[in-house]
Amino acid sequence: MSDADPERTQAVYGEAWVYESIVGAIPGVDVSDRTAVLVQFAGFEAVLLALAFAYDLPGTVVPGTAAVVVAAAGSAFMLDIGRRARNPGVPVRYRRLLFASSIEVVLGVVAYVALLTYLFVYDPRDGATLFAALLGEQPPVLPAAFALLVLWDVCYRIGTGWWAAVVALWRSLAYDFDADTAAVVRAVDRRTLAFGALQTVMLPFVWTHPPLVVAVAGHVAAVVLVATGSLLAIKQGG
Repeated sequence: MSDADPERTQAVYGEAWVYESIVGAIPGVDVSDRTAVLVQFAGFEAVLLALAFAYDLPGTVVPGTAAVVVAAAGSAFMLDIGRRARNPGVPVRYRRLLFASSIEVVLGVVAYVALLTYLFVYDPRDGATLFAALLGEQPPVLPAAFALLVLWDVCYRIGTGWWAAVVALWRSLAYDFDADTAAVVRAVDRRTLAFGALQTVMLPFVWTHPPLVVAVAGHVAAVVLVATGSLLAIKQGG
């Protein structure tokens, strides 16, 4: 990949998101970041529309599309943040914490387990459930499996956004930067903030489920607060 191509991610093993590593490991796949995101969105949306038509589930199209948009836009933010964070002037220890620890996967799993616990354990206690409202009282297997896949994608992005914000704050408190590197890490933090705010797209679809509203809004507020703190804490040396 050429350094001159802004749409290519300069990723190496140990300095890439797990998402990037998986895509990069697919034999014969060597596409620009923009193409990868477009393929992800188009593929997921096509499956969503096909399942909604085949199983007569029109009510799934709008919330499903919102989740697909969040997942695809999250991929775009991840690729952009990753490319900037691998700038040669950015501290190596920060990059290792951000990428090589794979903590974003752990946080994504925690978010996903919490979501599944709500959907299938807590929510049914009140009668009608969010899952049943979208897919029916006896959800068909393929739409249900696809819904769970998309929800994992969204939860993984939530974990990634949180980890990126936390590591950014540590980086800003621990290091001084020259003018060029300070500009790079500010760009990373602004995108991390926007990455977190992206999850607000899901709020209208969970509005009648207060625990999910609190979880999503709390996540967004936390990422925005921490990323803002990182921006304010960036120290530029002489």
